[in-house]
Amino acid sequence: MRRSIPEQDHTTGRDERPSFSFTPIGVVRSPYTERFGTPRQPTITTQVKEDRALPGRIELLPEFAGGLADLAEFERIWCVFVFHLNQGYGLKVRSPRDPGRSVGLFSTRAPHRPCPIGLSCLRVTAVEASQIHVLGLDILDGTPVLDIKPYVPYADAFPEARAGWLEGRVQDEPDAFRPR
Repeated sequence: MRRSIPEQDHTTGRDERPSFSFTPIGVVRSPYTERFGTPRQPTITTQVKEDRALPGRIELLPEFAGGLADLAEFERIWCVFVFHLNQGYGLKVRSPRDPGRSVGLFSTRAPHRPCPIGLSCLRVTAVEASQIHVLGLDILDGTPVLDIKPYVPYADAFPEARAGWLEGRVQDEPDAFRPR
């Protein structure tokens, strides 16, 4: 009696990763036009803490305006976007919080990544037509927006979570890469 051998899949080790194509739903309109003038981690900067954040907006394509219904009831949103101007990445990076130390890319929020997707939590000040007016931007003007999601405190906040190599660091300590 002959045993049936299951068909084998010999794809291990091949670089045939699936790729995905996304079409932006809108664009960010920001006062920031260059990298070194843009805040990092804006929710912890003095400017934002003291309500002096510069206003900006997210302009959705007109066909998505109906999706903004009820969004004004939320204080904050998550903006999912593309780091469209970035090229290349390194698997070890220097952090502005500890420039003398190289850390793994995925243990940082470095913008240069294999999949250049960004995520920012923004404060909503108004929603009108196809625009969301926001504060707390750390995104360059003209950045493509992939999605908007409401920030839900009971699901999105984990105040007791560990912060790895960032544990014990002062949240608003100076950024070593920021021009003085």
